[in-house]
Amino acid sequence: MITEEYLYAIALRECSLIGDINFQKLIRTFGSAEEAWKRAKKEFSKTDGVGKKTVADIGNEEYLKFAETEIKFCEKNNILIRLRHLKELSQLLNECDDAPAILYQKGNFDDSLHKVSIVGTRNMTSYGKQFIGDFFEASKSSKYISVSGLALGVDKEVHEQSIQFKIPTMAVLAHGFHTLYPSKNRKLSEKILQEGGTLVTEFNSSRKPDRENFIQRNRIIAGISLSTIVVETGFGGGSISTASFANDYNREVFALPGKITDPYSQGCNQLIFQNKAAAVSTVKGLIDSIGLNHSKGKVAELFPYSETDVQLTDTQESIYQSIKSHPQVSLDDLAQMISVPSYKILPIILELELLGKLKSFSGRQFMAI
Repeated sequence: MITEEYLYAIALRECSLIGDINFQKLIRTFGSAEEAWKRAKKEFSKTDGVGKKTVADIGNEEYLKFAETEIKFCEKNNILIRLRHLKELSQLLNECDDAPAILYQKGNFDDSLHKVSIVGTRNMTSYGKQFIGDFFEASKSSKYISVSGLALGVDKEVHEQSIQFKIPTMAVLAHGFHTLYPSKNRKLSEKILQEGGTLVTEFNSSRKPDRENFIQRNRIIAGISLSTIVVETGFGGGSISTASFANDYNREVFALPGKITDPYSQGCNQLIFQNKAAAVSTVKGLIDSIGLNHSKGKVAELFPYSETDVQLTDTQESIYQSIKSHPQVSLDDLAQMISVPSYKILPIILELELLGKLKSFSGRQFMAI
């Protein structure tokens, strides 16, 4: 049942400087989204790290009207609304300090099942396709949920192979349920639901598939699973961010190594070389390692990759210097400090982390190296 708490939660999260972490801070102080909505603007000093500017949008009637419209949209389209502070998220995702305050969901899934996230490039090669087919063939007798991002290439192959082998699959979207991106995968998204799978997103129906949303959604792909497998990705590819999030959450990361001359193996080789992922040597060894056969295996690290020095852009340099001046600053505090929305800062922070300029901590806190 959708109560008024959902209404106030959507309105509160819509406020420009109330990100997922500040949302949780307000919940801890006031006990509910409704109480935070009614009291935070006058009593903001009760919440550590939340200033007058942060709560400036709270109480805006336009956000309540938006929330009413959003709830009607969800009811009309059979979309479930999951609130983190009501303990409605997947258990593993809820363990992450920066888990989404709100998750929108189509379909259902058994949260007790093992979840395996499998990600990679949109430009999948025959090597990656063969590996995915071999993995699902070898694991078809296991009970688990595959998780990916419904993009073209590796993601699409993961969802299709899951359906073929009757393994439930979850697609994490980078936009609201008012659209489907890429449109080429619309029929696949419908097939996922028909076959008992799930579509989830943290974005409401006003949010388009903007570039920065894809990196933000990658933390859900990493956080909802115990293990993440990177099949193919180039240096600096989006799947590298998924691996980074998984490392931050102390989850297992595996990468499929390839030739050092193959552009879509370079990202995987780099992860392995930097000890951010274990190398996949055999499909059987991988399945044992992630616990689908209830046994543990050890996989060697292969294929070192040499990183190229990169000059920071003006934007990267500005954010780097702000973090350097404020060690272990949180994403929400940084956004308030430099007056830039957190969703625009996050992709740049991940770029800096990949360049070895920043170190991340739980709770989306960062420190310059």
